[in-house]
Amino acid sequence: MDQFSQAILPLVSILVVISSICYFKWLSKSAAKFPPGPWGVPILGYLPFIGADMLHKFSQLASKYGEIYMLRLGNKLCVVINSPSLVKEVVRDQDNVFSNRSPPVAGFIVSYGAKDMVWSPNNSEWRALRKISSREMLNNRSLELSYNLRKNEVRKAIRRVYKNGKAAVEINVLAFQTELNVITSLLWGELLQGEEEEIIGKKFRGVVPKLIDLIGKPNISDFYPFLAGLDIQGIKRQMESYWRTIDTILDDVIEKHKKKLSKGVMEVGRKDFLQILLEFKEKDKDSISDTQLKALMLDIVAGGTDTSATTMEWAMAELMNNPIIMEKAQKELSEVVGLDNIVEEHHLPKLKYLDAVVKETLRLHPAVPLLVPRSPSQSSIVGGYTIPKNTTVFINVAYIQKDPRFWDNPREFKPERFLGGEYDFSGNSFKFLPFGSGRRICVGLPLGERMVMYFLASLVHSFDWKLPNDQKLDMSEEFGMMLRKSVPLVAIPNPRLFDSKLYM
Repeated sequence: MDQFSQAILPLVSILVVISSICYFKWLSKSAAKFPPGPWGVPILGYLPFIGADMLHKFSQLASKYGEIYMLRLGNKLCVVINSPSLVKEVVRDQDNVFSNRSPPVAGFIVSYGAKDMVWSPNNSEWRALRKISSREMLNNRSLELSYNLRKNEVRKAIRRVYKNGKAAVEINVLAFQTELNVITSLLWGELLQGEEEEIIGKKFRGVVPKLIDLIGKPNISDFYPFLAGLDIQGIKRQMESYWRTIDTILDDVIEKHKKKLSKGVMEVGRKDFLQILLEFKEKDKDSISDTQLKALMLDIVAGGTDTSATTMEWAMAELMNNPIIMEKAQKELSEVVGLDNIVEEHHLPKLKYLDAVVKETLRLHPAVPLLVPRSPSQSSIVGGYTIPKNTTVFINVAYIQKDPRFWDNPREFKPERFLGGEYDFSGNSFKFLPFGSGRRICVGLPLGERMVMYFLASLVHSFDWKLPNDQKLDMSEEFGMMLRKSVPLVAIPNPRLFDSKLYM
C-alpha cells in the first residue's frame, strides 16, 4: 500500500461506516418488499465477493436467488434481472421509468458529461439525439446509399489478406480496422486522406478498446460516490487522457468540415453524417450543441467498431471450432454467391444459415452481456418487489440467453435453433435481446447488423481458415463492459475462390 492510500484509509473508513449505518437504518425502517439477495458484510456489502468476473458471479447468484435479486456494492444498491418476463416489465411495460442511466465516473467523462445517447438521461436532449441518429443518419435509405463505401472497405480487407499469402491474420484487428474505416468514412467522408487518415486511424485503434474496457472496470469512486474526488484507482485520470486524445481529433475534424461547408465545396450527392449534423445544427441552433455533436460522434465510432469487431471474432472462432457448421455456412455461400463471384449485400437476405450463425454467436457471446445499466426515475414495482429510485438495474442477457428453461442444450453452438424465423434483433423476444429493447435499444443496430453479416460472409466465402500449427482453439471469455475473447483469434487463410482476380 502506498503512502497516499495509507494516509486516506482512516478517513475512507469513517465515511464508509457512516454511510453504511444510514443505509441499514433506511432498509430496516422501510415497509417495502425488496428482492431477495446476499447481504454481504458491513460497510462493503457484497463487493468483496464479486471478484474479477462479475458476470460469472451474477450468474451464480441468479441460480441461487432466481429471477430477480438485490445486492449492495459499497454504497450502490443494485438489482439484477434474470428472466424474460421481468425484462419485459422493465424495458416495455415501464420503459419510461427505467430509461434513465446512472453513468460510472469513466462513462460520465467519455460522454462529455452524459451528453451522448448511451449515458444521457431520458430527457428532451436525448430524444433529439435519438431522432437525428435514427431518422437522419441511420435510416434505410442512408445505409443503402452508403453501400459502395462498405463494399470498398471490405474488398480492401480481403485484398490485403490475399496479398499477404498465408500470413497469420489476427481477426479482431482486421475487423476493427475495416469497421473503423467504414465508420469514419460515413462520419466525415473524404475529409481526411492518406497519411493523415492513417494517423487518426491508429489513434482511434489505440484508444477505443481501452476506453470501453475502462468503463467496465470496477471503480471505488462508483461504489462510494463521496470518494470520487480522490480518484483512488486513477481511473478518472486515465479516462481523461483517452478522452482528450479523441476530443482533439473530433475538434479538428469538425473545424475542417465547417470550413468546407462555409466555402461550399462539399461533394454533391451522398452526405456524410457530420455534414448532416452541421446542416441540422445550422437550421436549428438549439437542436444540438457542439458538445452533444462530439459525444454523438464518439458514440458512433466506439459503438460501430469495437462491438462489431468483437462479434466478428467470436463468430469466426465458433465456426472454426465447429468444422461441420463452417462447412454448412460455406456450402450456402457457394450456392447463393458462387465460387466464381464475390459476396454483395444483396446476397445477404438469402444467407439464412449464416444469419443464424450470427444470431447464435450473439446468444452465446453477447457483446455487452449486462447491457448498459438502467436506473429508475422513481420507485417502482417489478415482479412484486420494490425497486427504489436511482437503483442500478442490470439486465443479465448473458444468463437469460443460456438459461436451460428457454434454450435446449444452451451451451452448445447450434445455429439451427434460429432457422425458424422466431427471433430477430428488434428486442421483441425477451429471451434474446443482445442489442437491448425498448427506447434504449442500440440505435446503430441496422448498420452493425449489415456490416457484421457482410464482412463475415466475405471472409468465410473467400478463404478457408485454420489455426497456426494446428493448435487448440481457446474459447475462454474475458468479462468487462464487453465480452471479449481472452486469447485473440489468429488464423491462417487459404483462398477458395476460382479466379485470383476476384481478390483484386
